[in-house]
Amino acid sequence: MLLSGNLNQQPWNSAIPTLVLLKKCKRLSDINQIHARLLTTGFIKNTFLTTKIILSFSTSLHAPLIEFARFIFFRHHAFEFDEKEEEEEKDPFLWNAIIKTYSHGHDPKEAMWLVSLMLENGAFADKFTLSLVLKACSRVGLVKEGMQIHGLLKKLEFGSDLFLQNCLISFYVKCGCLVRASQVFDRMPKRDSVSYNSMIDGYVKGGRIDLARVVFDCIPLEERNLISWNSLIRGYAQSEDGILVAWQLFAKMPERDLISWNSMIDGCVKCGRMEDAQGLFDRMPNRDIVSWANMIDGYAKNGRVDIARSLFDEMPERDVVAYNAMMGGYVQNGYCMEALGIFYGMQSDGNFLLDNATLLIALSAIAQLGHIDKGVAIHRFIEEIGFSLDGRLGVALIDMYSKCGSIENAMMVFENIKEKSVDHWNAIIGGLAIHGLGELAFDFLMEMERMRVEPDDITFIGLLNACGHAGLVKEGMMCFELMRRVHKVEPKLQHYGCMVDILGRAGHIEEAKNFVEEMPFEPNDVIWRSLLSACKTHESFNVGQPVAENLMRLDSPSPSSYVLASNMYAGLGKWNDVRKVRAMMKQKNLKKIPGCSWIELEGHVYAFFPIQVVSTL
Repeated sequence: MLLSGNLNQQPWNSAIPTLVLLKKCKRLSDINQIHARLLTTGFIKNTFLTTKIILSFSTSLHAPLIEFARFIFFRHHAFEFDEKEEEEEKDPFLWNAIIKTYSHGHDPKEAMWLVSLMLENGAFADKFTLSLVLKACSRVGLVKEGMQIHGLLKKLEFGSDLFLQNCLISFYVKCGCLVRASQVFDRMPKRDSVSYNSMIDGYVKGGRIDLARVVFDCIPLEERNLISWNSLIRGYAQSEDGILVAWQLFAKMPERDLISWNSMIDGCVKCGRMEDAQGLFDRMPNRDIVSWANMIDGYAKNGRVDIARSLFDEMPERDVVAYNAMMGGYVQNGYCMEALGIFYGMQSDGNFLLDNATLLIALSAIAQLGHIDKGVAIHRFIEEIGFSLDGRLGVALIDMYSKCGSIENAMMVFENIKEKSVDHWNAIIGGLAIHGLGELAFDFLMEMERMRVEPDDITFIGLLNACGHAGLVKEGMMCFELMRRVHKVEPKLQHYGCMVDILGRAGHIEEAKNFVEEMPFEPNDVIWRSLLSACKTHESFNVGQPVAENLMRLDSPSPSSYVLASNMYAGLGKWNDVRKVRAMMKQKNLKKIPGCSWIELEGHVYAFFPIQVVSTL
């Protein structure tokens, strides 16, 4: 019991035990005991004690304590005015404490409502009150409401206060209203380093590095600090064109911190300059987990998973970001079993809280491997932990089950998701396409319209693929027209490629050829290969020969392009052309990747490759 021990050593009418026990409260049961004591002793009417409770609990990390602080405030302070203390009661001090629980908590919209209630009940809003409301508006993008606060500031004597003007700039920047932020900045009679840095950060995040540089150059030397330098360097380092300028700024910096070094390493990694990144990494006076994770991610993206793993093993300490970087690197380079090995190591360690990104990478690895048993185990783990499937995790689960051959489980996951986004619909339609269930995929489009979920370009790629695999030519044509005329989605190269595939698979070679010729885009090697494959299957050599010639002119890096062309020429009996194509493959060191089949048996996946017979003739 929380109220045991020292309670009997104090008089029953003493508030000291209650004050002592406030710091020990964490759970709802503790709150109930405190509340019961307040009621039975009459201390619930003690303004000093209830104020102390509100101030102590409103800053707590425990939700029951915050809720109790709000309850005490609304029940015993917000609406009760004593005539002698009316002026004191109008002070916004307690109101601000409660508003902050909303503006910095899980329901920032309520902060706006609370300020309106506060003004209606005679309390006046001070600088801190309005800064809290602007914070709440910026968190949830309430632009209109934030502009109302801006208008209120113009009517108040303290509205031009530097702190509030900086809050306004921060609000507009976070809401993406850079023009309005600039207007506030330009009209400020006085600025400080926060004003300048907020504008630089806003311009950098908005992709206007040119304007960020203008602001940086205007900063008085006494106001230019490490944050100013780091923000500008980060902006330049994000693009290959700006990395050289970032280097120049980095060299001129009067001082550097970890953020400076990490920003440069991150920029070099993103531009593929791993030698420069390694040089910076080696010169760093201190490194943190971000430094190591950036290097691991960079080497992995460049295909050097061996170096990435060496760095990973050398890390003095790791966090979930480092683990995710190494797992993601393995998956990107096709080492899915190694990625799962790291995942299971994290699980068994117990010192790491797996996040959404960890589970997404693990599910992607399983989808590529086809290990459905491992996927089911992760699904159970997700349910035990209580992760929501309303976001990307639900999409990844649907995709994993579809690619592992269990469309039934994919459908079950889809049906159990309450708040389905267009991404969930796209995932299940893509899964139905893989399994050749074109008619059902088309039905899902109708269901999307009934549920008022607007399809996007990815939806129609999935639908067209489904129609192609199921041989549904009419339905495919209908989807293409619905996309353009009803949903106003402009077809991309992939959509045209799907239509060529649909027509080609069904043997409508001339229609497919006309479709390619009427495209508003220049056909790529994928579309030509699709058409050439259809020509070969349906022995339409008169169309296939010019297609093969077009494919050769594209100088495609894909070996399948040359194999298809070679087979086409062989079908026409043009053996000289066959030898030319084979010579081109040999010259470019292109080898056909053999197809394979695989099955899962007793938890193991077995792959079967065709035996290559070498002729002795």
